[in-house]
Amino acid sequence: MGEGTLRRNVLRAMLGAVAADVMMAGGMMWANADAVPKVYTRKEWGARPPRHPSRVLDRAPDHIIVHHTASPNAGDGSRAHAFALSRQIQRDHMETQGWDDIGEQLTISRGGHIMEGRAGSLQAIQDGRLVVGAQSLHHNEHTIGIENEGTYLKEDVPGKLWESLVEVCVWLCAAHQLDPSVAIIGHRDYNETDCPGDVLYRRLPRLRVEVARALDDAARHAGPPSDERRRVTSRHQRRHRG
Repeated sequence: MGEGTLRRNVLRAMLGAVAADVMMAGGMMWANADAVPKVYTRKEWGARPPRHPSRVLDRAPDHIIVHHTASPNAGDGSRAHAFALSRQIQRDHMETQGWDDIGEQLTISRGGHIMEGRAGSLQAIQDGRLVVGAQSLHHNEHTIGIENEGTYLKEDVPGKLWESLVEVCVWLCAAHQLDPSVAIIGHRDYNETDCPGDVLYRRLPRLRVEVARALDDAARHAGPPSDERRRVTSRHQRRHRG
């Protein structure tokens, strides 16, 4: 069993074990779990400070945008390479694009390593809030972006990257109570771009299905909601209707 598969199985088990708060809304069930995949922090990969503090909105994202980096399809799957990738992306975004910081909130290397992107992203996800990034023109204030290392116009997606992408989407959908069938989209759905590449874009229906299946598995493991969970769910639904 590969490291990515093991992490994914552990994530599913943890979601099932800690999903004491199972929410229902619009016919979809979410495990409101604290389990997260291993995400390397900005300090760990050596990020430079942003030019200005991140802007944080007091609301969750409603869509997850899948990107590719349009960079070479490197064969190095090491953590050191992943950290260097994040530093290179940040350098390009700040020095070439002129942005305050790295654009996306999360980055996944071809070796499956997951890195925090824009400053404050991990804390915002934990708090149910949104760090405004630069992941999609005109759509930065309601979406969260995942950059996937490589160029996927023709080449297939590496297995380790794919497994981590599924894990991350399960985590984000659980954290923000998103329906993967509508929440997971490609960059080209919003902007005129080849991103995330023809191959990865054609895989998005499969991504939605795998994420939904993992969420359903977690909800089933959690069992039927208690009276307290029903009260919490009712308050949640009234708040969203309002």
